[in-house]
Amino acid sequence: MVELKGSDLPIRRHSCGSTNKVLPIPLPSDGSKPPPFALVAMVNVYLLVTSLNPLTAFLHDISVVRTNQQPRGWPVKLRDFLKQHFGTGTSHQTFGRVKEVIAEVLQVAGALSSERQQSVDRCGLCFQLLSFTLLLSHSFTITVVQVDTELTLSSLSAETFDRQITKDLILEDTLHFLLPEPHSDKQQQLRIPFTPVTPWSWSGSWLWIPQGLSNFLFTHHLKSDRNNQEIKEDVNQEPVQSSTWSGAVCADPHLRQIYTDPLLTLTPMFSPEVKQYRVEVSFDTVMIRIRPVTVSPACKAHLDEQHGPRIANYPVGLGNNRITVLVTDDRDPKVPAIMSIYTIHMFRESRPSLPMFGDHVTCSFLQDCGLQIQPNLPCGLQPHIQTEIPHQTCSSGHAPGRWVVPCLSCSDNRTCDWRQVAWKPDGCFHQLVPPPLLQDCLRDRKVLFIGDSTNRGMMYFLMERLNSSLEDWSKVHHTLVHRNLNGGRSLVSYSYHPQFWLEKERRPTFRQALLKLLHRSFPLENSNQTVVVVGGVQWLNPEHLRTVKEVLDSAFLRNIVVVVKTLGMGFHLPVDGIHSLNLVEIQNLFQKNKDIITAAEHYGYEVIDTFSITMGRYKEFLQGRCACHFHEVQNLWTSRPPINQTAALNTAQGEGYRFPTYHVSGAVNQVYAEILLSRLCLKTRT
Repeated sequence: MVELKGSDLPIRRHSCGSTNKVLPIPLPSDGSKPPPFALVAMVNVYLLVTSLNPLTAFLHDISVVRTNQQPRGWPVKLRDFLKQHFGTGTSHQTFGRVKEVIAEVLQVAGALSSERQQSVDRCGLCFQLLSFTLLLSHSFTITVVQVDTELTLSSLSAETFDRQITKDLILEDTLHFLLPEPHSDKQQQLRIPFTPVTPWSWSGSWLWIPQGLSNFLFTHHLKSDRNNQEIKEDVNQEPVQSSTWSGAVCADPHLRQIYTDPLLTLTPMFSPEVKQYRVEVSFDTVMIRIRPVTVSPACKAHLDEQHGPRIANYPVGLGNNRITVLVTDDRDPKVPAIMSIYTIHMFRESRPSLPMFGDHVTCSFLQDCGLQIQPNLPCGLQPHIQTEIPHQTCSSGHAPGRWVVPCLSCSDNRTCDWRQVAWKPDGCFHQLVPPPLLQDCLRDRKVLFIGDSTNRGMMYFLMERLNSSLEDWSKVHHTLVHRNLNGGRSLVSYSYHPQFWLEKERRPTFRQALLKLLHRSFPLENSNQTVVVVGGVQWLNPEHLRTVKEVLDSAFLRNIVVVVKTLGMGFHLPVDGIHSLNLVEIQNLFQKNKDIITAAEHYGYEVIDTFSITMGRYKEFLQGRCACHFHEVQNLWTSRPPINQTAALNTAQGEGYRFPTYHVSGAVNQVYAEILLSRLCLKTRT
């Protein structure tokens, strides 16, 4: 803050009927550049007034500027901005004019206050925070446009938290400036008075300061927590530059605050010294915007990794989520040094359920009203009318259907028991395949999966159901083969596609990925003993199915079973770093899904319509930036050695040892994975 004293500045008489003051900006006389002719800047500066008689005020080094060239405001040091646009010499004179204009307005206010409130007891130990809005125009004038008794920050972006961060900095600096040092033995408190002090109705921001603090106010300078050193700034000194930290050492690697939208209640309460936090959010919280801010500008905060973003939208999946904040020293931008790590463990609650103990009604839904993909059809819960229980199995994996749930009332989804929600095809049912039949059905068969992580979730569900446990799991992004299933009688292989993280010229085509998968799974029978499951969340299109047909024909595998897992919900949240889809684009995706089904039927392929299944439950995604995962693999532990390791371990070695095992969870993934098993095991094997 810069101190302004009325005795140091000339007093000019002017009309008291307006708060507007206009002073000329001198033309540059030192060879520095004049302001651009077209530049018009609206500048908010912030003052702490500690006395009107004599006038004593302190100008904060942060200002908020917006121009006709950049209408969105940004926080900047006022003298940095003036130097950039007016040159070094002229900027110093312009800064003096700014103080002069502000001082005159304050002196007029003090005179009016003295004239109109002589009978009111004045608070000699009060202070006032003010926002001055100044217009700096190309005609070389400074105009006081408005004076507010609150912090005026509306031109700053709330989306980037610039508004909240700047407000916090100003308020923190104000308290650091006014309050005694933390080690002081005096217990000070602040309270708001009720008596208006001036005709500008400043009472909302006036605070009473206890006796004994007066000497501190006028003899101590601002102690900044941003660089942990005392700033004794004279009006003729050059300001501390906030943008010259490239060579500074990150000596205090702590976060000053973590800003979130919506506001998170962290446990424990945030403190720079605490590195681990827990927080619970409701089911309806599907995305968090987060921005960590460091104590020192010499340190940088990154999300997830050393080169991660400094502000980002995060999707919040059901259950456990984790956000990692790295505080780094970026002097070497290629390899930032990690100085400290903060972790937020976030748990998102499942959809609230009301257990059904008595009478209830049956409700159904196709789509959520928050994302109405088929505008010509109803959204939300509707009364479900079913005349009779279906007795025939569905003739396809994409039979139309809807979600059914018991509720006390279809007009209130809070009265439903969401633990019992089920997918019901219209007029038919998908048979649940019991383990013995599944093991017999898949004996001596090979099931090949090609696709993204949503296809991988179906694969691991099949493996767990087939073996009654899952002993091998990884987030594989390449090709792998599992040969130890069903007592060694079944093979499951997988190829990840598309490998979007590779450069386009190095990225394998779908044809190349499919050929590699077939080769890794050889030998293959040209019968229904071989199954290829192809699918992805949004990349799949009818052209890929034509490629499948061409590759299988050329490999003499025309008679194998091909199952097409269609598209699914995801990428519907505006997550940073991920291309998101708006409602119209998702509606177009629904039409594309229908085209895929038509193409699959043309080629005689089985279809699992995962788009229809997921669109009504798009909020129930699990952890993952795409918001498209409806499964997750959980780590479990057992004292029983895995089947394929039993022979390698004798009893003495295995005794008392816990072995890893895994479980695929996710109710939505389970539904369409069970439909896959039903379609594979519907007919008798030849």
